[in-house]
Formats: sequence, C-alpha cells, structure tokens
Amino acid sequence: MSEIEAKIEALVPAWLHLPDISEQWGVSILDVRDMVRSGQLIAVKRGERNTLQVPAAFIDETGPVKHLVGTLTVLRDCHFSDQEIIEWLFTEDESLPGSPIQALRENRGTEVKRRAQAELI
Repeated sequence: MSEIEAKIEALVPAWLHLPDISEQWGVSILDVRDMVRSGQLIAVKRGERNTLQVPAAFIDETGPVKHLVGTLTVLRDCHFSDQEIIEWLFTEDESLPGSPIQALRENRGTEVKRRAQAELI
C-alpha cells in the first residue's frame, strides 16, 4: 500500500460499493459507473477483491452531496489526482472548521470551493 493509500484509509471512515449506491438512488449500476467515468464521483479500487468504492460521505439520499461535483472539477483543474482529491476533502481544515467534506455535507459549498480555487494559485 502506498503512502497516500494508507493516508486515505486512515481518513475515510466508510466506503460504498457501486451496486449499493445504485440501489440507494434507484438507478442502474451503469448510471453510477457513468458518473464515475465522467468525473461526477470518485471511486478507487480497494479491499481484498480490489473493487471500486466511493467514500460514503460523497453520497446523499438521491445523488452526490451538493457542491461535490463542482468541487471535484475545481480540484481536477488544479491537477489533483483522485487520491489527492480524497485526501484534500477529508483532511481537517481549521479555517472551515472541520474537513471540506464535512462542510459540503453541511451545505457550506461556497467556502469549500473558495479554498479549492486557492489551490490554483
């Protein structure tokens, strides 16, 4: 396991498999895979079977957490890898307070995107 993979494992408390997300949202597994492929969600291979999994905190009842997709776009524009994005979203930020993913879940997306855009500088 690489250093960043170990860090992500320590930071992310819960993960969901793509079929579980599909069932929760009432959409086909292909729709969820398309969201991963198009960059609306991040999934990483993990676990014994090396299956694609998404951090559970990214998922709301009916779709991705509000402002997540826009934040992912900004961080990708900063040339962050998917693993670096997950690390950034789950790392505590005293200025928020809490982690960026906590702030997104609390509908404080503007603050998170502002910090993400600062990564471009």
